[in-house]
Amino acid sequence: MSDTTKRKNDPEGLKKRILAGALKTFAEFGMQGARLEQIAEHAQTTKRMVVYHFVNKEKLYIEVLEQVYQAIRQHETGLNLAAMAPEEAMVKLVEASFDYHVSHPDFMRLVCTENLLRGRYITQSERIKSLNKSALDLLDDILLRGQQQGIFITDVNTIDVHRLISSICVHHVSNRYTFNALFSPDKSEEESIHRNRQLAVTATLRYIRKAP
Repeated sequence: MSDTTKRKNDPEGLKKRILAGALKTFAEFGMQGARLEQIAEHAQTTKRMVVYHFVNKEKLYIEVLEQVYQAIRQHETGLNLAAMAPEEAMVKLVEASFDYHVSHPDFMRLVCTENLLRGRYITQSERIKSLNKSALDLLDDILLRGQQQGIFITDVNTIDVHRLISSICVHHVSNRYTFNALFSPDKSEEESIHRNRQLAVTATLRYIRKAP
């Protein structure tokens, strides 16, 4: 059986290839600049098949958004943080979040695109809202356990902690070129990653720890 025949007999595989091609295209050209023909080329299929599976560009874009948020949330829930001591779990979560953003720049570009669109499409997805609840649930559990052990302050908002972690992780990826050019042109990418990863951990722990 030829590769072409296999692809025709594998609709789920085709859908995955279309989603992967759409992520690359949307990340590179944005929602408005991307073309279905480009996505089809990445997926080694036709525009007609893209429309057959996803109807139109807007619905495909929303499904790509759902896929990337599902992936990062699954990454977090797979860390087994509940088995770790609270401070260890928090460090692990921050480091894993930072590493994920670094290794998935297309996710970050897609988020930037959606912010440029003022959240026009993400607000249409109930699935994303449901998926992202797990991010706060993870943090809630770590913070509560740390508070019960007298390690973390009680006057802290889970969303604020999530925003703090996210802000450093996102900034490192979204502003890496301009920030490095302006403030640290002599530093290597490896140095920048190490410094900002540690900054994310230090800032988070100092924000939530009880004073000695």
